[in-house]
Amino acid sequence: MINKNTILKKIILFIVMIAIGIVTIYPFVWMISSSFKPNPEIILENQTFLPKEPTIQNYVRANKEFNFFRYFVNSIFVSLVVTLVVVYTSTICGYVFAKYRFRGRKILFSLVLSTMMIPWCVTIIPRYSLIDWFGWMDTYKALIIPLAFSGFGIFLLKQFIEGIPNAIIDAARIDGASEFTIFHKIIFKMSRSGIASIAIFQFLWEWEDFLWPYLIINTPEKQLLPVGLKTFSGQYETDYGSLFAATVFSVVPVLIVYFMFQNQFIEGLASSAVKG
Repeated sequence: MINKNTILKKIILFIVMIAIGIVTIYPFVWMISSSFKPNPEIILENQTFLPKEPTIQNYVRANKEFNFFRYFVNSIFVSLVVTLVVVYTSTICGYVFAKYRFRGRKILFSLVLSTMMIPWCVTIIPRYSLIDWFGWMDTYKALIIPLAFSGFGIFLLKQFIEGIPNAIIDAARIDGASEFTIFHKIIFKMSRSGIASIAIFQFLWEWEDFLWPYLIINTPEKQLLPVGLKTFSGQYETDYGSLFAATVFSVVPVLIVYFMFQNQFIEGLASSAVKG
């Protein structure tokens, strides 16, 4: 017999989850709706959820007057490159720390973990000085190379790779597989859940980064989207319609990355919970 209290609890939980979902998604839906409103309608005191006079001129003006597409492509390029580099370096470093035994391994791994304890803002001045000394100002190298290694990524991939049985690696070595082959054919494929988690987090962090590109990039044609969105705010007025339209487009890549890796991401979270 089904317990009535259990059914009631499930119904209440279901209603609460729906309410939380509506509250969470409402600002995004309102932003999409506002991107089709003309500016005079957006700044009205009595707002309506749906546009009274729908227009697509906000999307046209976002690219024509503010060079939105250029900012968008720049951010896609830098975010993808940084994400791919971090995924590869985190996986190979995690493999070394998880499966190799060498002198100073624990000390070196402790140093990697210590980088996670240092606030990012503390490293801005020395990092900026090094970039200036290398002559990398106003280049994408300054946005990619300093972020090539992630302490969080190395830590997370080490935890995943430790769960891979040593017998599989030993069997591959006995069959004559090189370390290069073992890493790319076995370790990399069996760490897909952890890699998906790192890819989502790293892409999101890089995609929304404002301060570092703002400090390093001076040429408007090279600037990234978070800084480019600032150009929609003028000294005396703000083009809210174009800003909403550009913001809607800026969310699309993050959603695509999440939906591409969501199964592996959920699987990774579940396996981490089981390990814990």
